[in-house]
Amino acid sequence: MLTAGLDIGSRTIALVEWDGERITREEVAYTGVDPFINSQRLINGRSYDRLVATGYGRHLVVERKLADEVITEIKAYAIGAHHFFPDVRTVLDIGGQDSKVILVKSDGGVGRFEMNDRCAAGTGRFLENMANALGLDIKELGEHALNAEGKAVRLSSMCAVFAESEVVSLTGRGEDSRCVAQGIHQAIVDRVSAMVRRVGQQPRFIFAGGVAYNPCMCKLLAQVMRVPLTVPDSPQTVGALGAALYAGQLVS
Repeated sequence: MLTAGLDIGSRTIALVEWDGERITREEVAYTGVDPFINSQRLINGRSYDRLVATGYGRHLVVERKLADEVITEIKAYAIGAHHFFPDVRTVLDIGGQDSKVILVKSDGGVGRFEMNDRCAAGTGRFLENMANALGLDIKELGEHALNAEGKAVRLSSMCAVFAESEVVSLTGRGEDSRCVAQGIHQAIVDRVSAMVRRVGQQPRFIFAGGVAYNPCMCKLLAQVMRVPLTVPDSPQTVGALGAALYAGQLVS
């Protein structure tokens, strides 16, 4: 048996192949302007017993016969996180254009969840915009914030447009860019931690999605949540793994 899961996000596409016992391949590529073509390139002509898609582009690849089934991101992340960590109960995913908090049942099913997909605030895209405003690459932003020696400079607005202008204004009047960067991270942590509280945080706490690579986000989240924070080795492929495992269930 060989199944696959395809997670088509706004910024990246993740592919995971599953042979019924282990992951045989996992790969991440940029979504680009044509998610269908880039999904095809990832698959590269390989055949599967079942291919399940998730993410915002899931229906596109099913309509064009590239995938067989769809699964919601919420369910895919619950299945994938539960496979990595059977004792997981809370999953936080921060992706390019949305963030979600999921309570996972002991059997890997979905309990309560909350999702923010209507506003860029609290997402990877927001961090990218702020990095650009500071003249940094997105990969540099987290370390830059961790190097702050003074107090974090708080933003007055989480609106992506206004916040970008505010960051430019703050640095223009002499505020330390490292302290501004830490304030940016703190604003996102405040927002997503409020989502976690509304859903009802339970241990074990998993942080997934591309933003989980950001060391400042991990540090601040652990402090605010007051629990150990676990980041999977490949945080961007949790949803794709869940889709691949679900495909395996359909085959068996």
